[in-house]
Amino acid sequence: MHKILIVGGGAAGLELATHLGDRYGKRGVAQVELLDRSRTHLWKPQLHEIASGSMDAGTHELDYAAQARRHHFRYRLGEMIGLDRTKRELAVGPIVDVDGKPVTPSRTLAYDTLIIAIGSLTNDFGTPGSSRMRSPLESPVEAARFQRLLVDALVRAQTRQSRCARSNCTSRSSVPARPVSSSRLSCATRLATS
Repeated sequence: MHKILIVGGGAAGLELATHLGDRYGKRGVAQVELLDRSRTHLWKPQLHEIASGSMDAGTHELDYAAQARRHHFRYRLGEMIGLDRTKRELAVGPIVDVDGKPVTPSRTLAYDTLIIAIGSLTNDFGTPGSSRMRSPLESPVEAARFQRLLVDALVRAQTRQSRCARSNCTSRSSVPARPVSSSRLSCATRLATS
């Protein structure tokens, strides 16, 4: 049977695995496999909502194993670490749990057709100062980290306001009442922590 291996379960890779699984996997024409280093998918444009605290990632994540079961493809947990085009094999690194214990060993996956859909990263186009003034939002982990930093910064600012009010200060911190861009939130975080 023809083996189709898709590396990367982002918007493109997941959509393709779902479509090919429904079209070819269901009829037994091809074996469709999706490899991703995460267990769940979250649509990248929603990361700013997690960062601002207006969305819980857990309610919007799609479980790869469940999607694979419903749409006739196989999900494999792992990260591509090498490729042998001559042998048509993909090297996959080991997976360890939170305690560092092995879940899966290093292994190779054979394929007839390989599709690499690993996505992209945000480009700052070399804008001077942008690396210092932005917080990356490339994954749910980074968005959750930013959200924690934001909340901590707002709590610090609120604590300063309370202390200032008790001692009759005239200057007060300003906290935005509506969502703002991640770059403005990053600046607010830096100001509140200084």
